[in-house]
Amino acid sequence: QVQLVESGGGLVQPGGSLTLSCAASGFTFCRYWMSWVGQAPGKGLEWVSGLGADGDITYYSASVKGRFTISRDNDNNTMNLQMSSLKTVNADVNYCVRGRSDNTGARAYDYWGQGTQVTVTS
Repeated sequence: QVQLVESGGGLVQPGGSLTLSCAASGFTFCRYWMSWVGQAPGKGLEWVSGLGADGDITYYSASVKGRFTISRDNDNNTMNLQMSSLKTVNADVNYCVRGRSDNTGARAYDYWGQGTQVTVTS
């Protein structure tokens, strides 16, 4: 059973930082691209970042590039999203997703976590 469990969400002030984590199990983690996808309340899904299986290839949406850093630890089957200079628009549910994604719009997802809430407020 493939499982993706997000953690690290919470309340943060604008301009603050937060790091999200994703614990993966039930599959050979190091063989798969991984992604982060966000969803604001009442809004559709928005791709945030993509990460190659080896952790060397990264892609970011224009809205987070330069502020967010995606990474993975294949020895521990985990993926992280380090978020800095957080904005109100970054307040949403962030999902850990298995599958490839890039800034051309390509998407190839198959498994999703339950999501972790990020709330940015003054």
